[in-house]
Amino acid sequence: MTQTSIPYVFMRGGTSRGPYFNRADLPEDRETLAEVLMAAVGAGHPINIDGIGGGVAVTTKVAMLSPSDDDWAEVDYFFAQVSVTERMVDFKPTCGNILSGVGPAAIEMGLVTPSGDETEIRIRAVNTGARVLARVQTPGGVLRYDGDTEIAGVPGTAAPIALNFMGVVGSATGAFVPTGNLRDTFDGIEVTCMDVAMPMVIARAADFGLTGYETVQELDENRDFFARMESVRLQAGAAMGMGDVSKSVTPKFGLLAPAKDGGTICTRYFMPWTTHPSMAVTGSQCLASCALTPGTVADGLLDRPTQSPTNVVLEHASGTIEVLVDFEMTTQFKLNSAGLMRTARKLADGHIYVPATVWEGH
Repeated sequence: MTQTSIPYVFMRGGTSRGPYFNRADLPEDRETLAEVLMAAVGAGHPINIDGIGGGVAVTTKVAMLSPSDDDWAEVDYFFAQVSVTERMVDFKPTCGNILSGVGPAAIEMGLVTPSGDETEIRIRAVNTGARVLARVQTPGGVLRYDGDTEIAGVPGTAAPIALNFMGVVGSATGAFVPTGNLRDTFDGIEVTCMDVAMPMVIARAADFGLTGYETVQELDENRDFFARMESVRLQAGAAMGMGDVSKSVTPKFGLLAPAKDGGTICTRYFMPWTTHPSMAVTGSQCLASCALTPGTVADGLLDRPTQSPTNVVLEHASGTIEVLVDFEMTTQFKLNSAGLMRTARKLADGHIYVPATVWEGH
């Protein structure tokens, strides 16, 4: 045997894409698991020519599913961000876009049986402990992918998948504002360090000499900006109690500017070493929470809604994303839940092959 075959479902989840595995079909130890995932994706090459990755960070993501032993959840979702050009796997973050495909993938794998015209699936995000209720369209007990829902960053339309996120505050650091401050300053740049669904460092675009309306290409070509941003991110990561984050994709980085197309606020989101082509689901919750919280770097950039729940419309590089935020505002902002509408589509299924020298299988 020169190669090991591993069953998988290949899916687009939201504005990301990658293989979805049954966790039981993969090696248990992290070191071997990382090697298998890098081989499957083709990490270490700019176009992932020896794997199924797509040469950008949103197409080198991996979901691993298993039955949950959590009292609330049915399915455990374990996420891995595989690097494009480096041989590296980050198991720390989660991904809300890939999570969009967890419900359908769980049904495809037989981990969940459809019930009625709409199936509710209770998901635990293993990386962060977040609880997510997904509502998947299953008319007549049959999983449906076609529909009329459109999301920015994805061509065409598909069946809606409603996601309601709970328990996402402090999911990585244990605190809403991990530094203890609503604003901190690093290298002369004022930032808000916040941990809601995804730990983030958030700044005003204008403080970097940007408008906040730049295209993905314009931002990616601005290497001086990326160098300054990374310096701030590394210092902020340490101040957030996350240690040396130079080899970690978290905390992510975000920029804010006043809305220009009728939204609540304009945003840009970073992977963090490239610009996200649209917006991360997890990042959208953190950015929406920052926008709603008085005293953050969002002050003065928007007319802040005060009624709950409220629909926060984030303008991003390829359109908008809406986050329905249920919150309380007494002495400070308290997030109860955040809801988003996404879509997913099964692209392929079968077996991925990795060299037996990487893993000989069970």
